[in-house]
Amino acid sequence: MAQLGSSGASVGEVSMSDLRSKEDVAVEDGDRSNREFSDLSVVVPVFNEELSIRDTLEELCAAIPHAEVVVVDDGSQDATGKILAELDGIVVVNHERNRGYGAALKSGMRAASRTFVAWFDGDGQHRPEDLMAVARPVISGEKDAAIGARGKGSSQPLERLLGKSVLKLLAESLSGEDIPDLNSGLQCFPRRLIRRYVHLLPDGFPASTNTTLLLLERGYRVGFVPITTRERLGTSKIRLMADGVSTLKHIVRMVVLFDALKVFSLLGFVLIVPGLIYGFTLALIKGEGFPTLAGTVVVSGLLIVLIGVVVDQVTELRKERFEEPWD
Repeated sequence: MAQLGSSGASVGEVSMSDLRSKEDVAVEDGDRSNREFSDLSVVVPVFNEELSIRDTLEELCAAIPHAEVVVVDDGSQDATGKILAELDGIVVVNHERNRGYGAALKSGMRAASRTFVAWFDGDGQHRPEDLMAVARPVISGEKDAAIGARGKGSSQPLERLLGKSVLKLLAESLSGEDIPDLNSGLQCFPRRLIRRYVHLLPDGFPASTNTTLLLLERGYRVGFVPITTRERLGTSKIRLMADGVSTLKHIVRMVVLFDALKVFSLLGFVLIVPGLIYGFTLALIKGEGFPTLAGTVVVSGLLIVLIGVVVDQVTELRKERFEEPWD
């Protein structure tokens, strides 16, 4: 007679639970893995994306079925709204008119109900596996926020590369931070964190730039996760000149808001240093005395620095509203 093991099954016998196929185990492992995103709300802003939205959402929902998917239709005039009405398992927010990329994100975040919020483009560029890679360090608590950084294999229009490089260089110079991707549309953060800054996000295209800068300026632990974007389907909604100028304005605005003294000091010294060089050159070498023009330039630079000191004190007071209360 065969001896019984501790489980009550005889040695040499195989219980039915041991006969599970490798496929069953893989399904269970995949389901367990997907449940880690049950506390995640994915905000998908769309505007006239009839060519891509169905496949994008079906792929996304299949990859992370336990996440909440909030789609914001920003006043689409094509068949996007009709397609969204045919899909199950998503939350749809409708704008009666086109209000802009940032406005759609803000509406989606206000409608989100889970602990964490992620942004995901509806034009087919983003891959669900990249979304999961970006969300994991935030959900695990390893990072306060995570941003997808597009690599060399990503699809990026050549006509925008020069402008993006200039804006990235300016943002890094003003913020003093290394920014692998300034305006990535794939980002993730705790909902309680981002809701404190929603009012700072513009309604237009620079919204993703603003969040990147403010998270870095506020000193949060931001992780840049390598991602690969695909070629978008349909026509891009970005206006090169208008959105470029708007992004430039918001870069300066965001840095001034959180580090005004740095910006005003930089502007002031741009006047002070040349003014001193010019003035002392005439005064010492040519013996003509310190010229009035040089004095005016130097004084103007000093006034800009002093204004920066005052603005910096005001911004320090405003920063208190962003702090979490003590327990």
